[in-house]
Amino acid sequence: MAATSETKLDWRDVAYIWLGILISGFALRGFLIPNHFFDGGVTGISLLVHEFYHINIAYLIVAFNLPFVFAAWKLVSKAFAIRMLVTCIAFGIVLLVIPFPTITSDRLLVAVFGGVFLGVGFGLAMRGGAALDGIEVLALYTGRHLAFTTSEIILGLNILIFAVAALGLGFETALYSTLTYYSASRMADFVVDGVEEYTSMTIVSGKSEEIKQVIALELKRGITVYKGERGFLPGAFDQSQPVDIISTVVTRLEVPALRNAVHAIDPKAFIVTTSAREAMGGVLRRRVHH
Repeated sequence: MAATSETKLDWRDVAYIWLGILISGFALRGFLIPNHFFDGGVTGISLLVHEFYHINIAYLIVAFNLPFVFAAWKLVSKAFAIRMLVTCIAFGIVLLVIPFPTITSDRLLVAVFGGVFLGVGFGLAMRGGAALDGIEVLALYTGRHLAFTTSEIILGLNILIFAVAALGLGFETALYSTLTYYSASRMADFVVDGVEEYTSMTIVSGKSEEIKQVIALELKRGITVYKGERGFLPGAFDQSQPVDIISTVVTRLEVPALRNAVHAIDPKAFIVTTSAREAMGGVLRRRVHH
């Protein structure tokens, strides 16, 4: 049977996943575990149990991720669940067999760079279409049954993890570990989105025709046009005129070029930019799935 686009992995996906596994293992063994630091999610739970009961972290990470693999089977796709299972097992094997050295015992360096390396590892695995931590699968499931967003559920679960860490291992360690979690989450976001993170731009200008031509014909970006009105200013609220409101999505590297092009046509153009967490289709460059 031919592989579908959902199940097929090319060599870049495999390279991303394996590099992510190795870097994550380096972060855990080289920074966090020797210094009794923690992270959020399933990794944080595994580290807590490891500290309290001294069970090998490799077994814990695989065991605690198994329920989320089954959840992913039901909620995401069978292909993703299988990929996640294989990735977590490979992660456990790497933690078992590779003797990563302890890099530093400086608590600030451990908090920052332990989180940075862990975030890079998790982010690379996600770019390869896999996951090393199943906490978001749980958030997806509970989010369908509770009146909370996925981000709120993840935040609540992580607050619980760090509260347990504070009570069991001290508030200072918990506070440093919060910095680790922040570093890891921010770095994972950057690795996944990178310089291709999309930005939505809305442009209101009396010279919309010229701006549309520049965006579509010169910058080769897709546009959507809304019909609106401009004016309604204080002291002249009853005065308005129809206008084309232009909406487009570009990468953040393209934002300055587009902004300069618009201002060259109309220095008084009104521009609003917002971060777009996910964008697909249209005149967009193909991004790595994750």
